[in-house]
Formats: sequence, C-alpha cells, structure tokens
Amino acid sequence: MNAPTPPLPIRAVVAPVTPLQQNCTIVWCARTLKAAIIDPGGEVPRLLEALQEHGLTLEKIWITHGHLDHAGGAAELQAATGVPIEGPHPDDAFWIDQIDAQGATWGMPEARGFTPDRWLRDGDTVTLGETEFEVYHCPGHTPGHVIFFHRQAQLAQVGDVLFQGSIGRTDFPRSNHADLITAITTRLWPLGDGVRFVPGHGPMSSFGQERRTNPFVADTILAKR
Repeated sequence: MNAPTPPLPIRAVVAPVTPLQQNCTIVWCARTLKAAIIDPGGEVPRLLEALQEHGLTLEKIWITHGHLDHAGGAAELQAATGVPIEGPHPDDAFWIDQIDAQGATWGMPEARGFTPDRWLRDGDTVTLGETEFEVYHCPGHTPGHVIFFHRQAQLAQVGDVLFQGSIGRTDFPRSNHADLITAITTRLWPLGDGVRFVPGHGPMSSFGQERRTNPFVADTILAKR
C-alpha cells in the first residue's frame, strides 16, 4: 500500500485586481495561517476582506516588480496592517517612484509609492509562518523583477515574466528582451517542468506546458534561433 501524500505546507487563492486585472495572490502557511499578499496592485479593502474570510493573519507583502498594477496598493495595505514590504530587486526603484503619477493617469488615485522594508536579490529566501520561498531575480520585463518559488509545493509566482502562451512585454524603459529570454530559460526552466505558476495576468500554467507550446519560448522555437 502506498503511503498517503503529505499535505502541502501552503495554500493560495488568486484575486485579480485593478482595471488591468492583475493576479494578486494571497498565499499562506497551512500550519500557522500566516499569510503574504503578493503584488497588491489595488482594491485593498477587498483583499483585507479575503484575509478575514479565510481566517488569515497578514505577515508580509511581497512585490515581484514595481509596475503600478502590481505594486500600487502596497503602501495602502502596509498602512492598514503594519506588515513589512519585501521586494522587488532595487533596480526597480525608479518604477516605484513613478507610482503616484501613474495612479493619477490610470484613475487609481489611491496608488502610492513606497520604500520596501527589504529589497530582494537573486538567491534570497523569504519566510512565511513555518515555510520558506526562494527568490530568483528575473530581469527583462523590468530590470528589478523577481519571482517567488515554493519548492515543496512546486508553485511559482512569476509576475509578468511568463504567461500562458506568452511572455512579458519588453517595450518599457529599461526592459530588455534578451534578458527576459535568458531569465526564463536559465532561472525558470531549471526549476522543473512540473512547476505550476501564477502569472501576472491570465490563467495558470506549468513550465512544462510552456516549454512545449509557448510560441515565444518553447524549446522547439528557441532551438531554431
């Protein structure tokens, strides 16, 4: 008889926010019910309600990169809860500094810039309750983009690095297409085909599926370059 599969140490729910329908993720330690909100782009009252609904205590705010739709609600959420903000990489500071102006442009006047309590770099780890996530610096979409990876759960939060069937835009200031492809192939793919990921927008997928079918980074596409 096979031994039962042990329960995963984390749980997560995805809550699209802002007019840009950015995938904000609430992830929590299953043992302690301590939670992190990843990329709170906006709609902070709704996120606080979701925490209460699941009986969670917010412990951290994690940011993949400094774009408005991913980071615009971080300052408001921190003001409401007092928890630290971790991420992104310091190379995205110039994007965070533009959040106030961009919020006015996009009709999100509540969006504000902030200074993270902890900037993140490649190889760092972040803790949540009794569990831990690995941090990988994946520049290209923005220079300071990071992703969060839970090895045991085989789950990654990749922001705007990779999507189901697509990749992040590289037409922004200090974006770099070659850096993005390198990040995907040298930082994400080695984590394993079985890893499922939450992208910054749209449905979840797996690294294996994207290596087979993504028209931008499938193995067969890159082999022709």
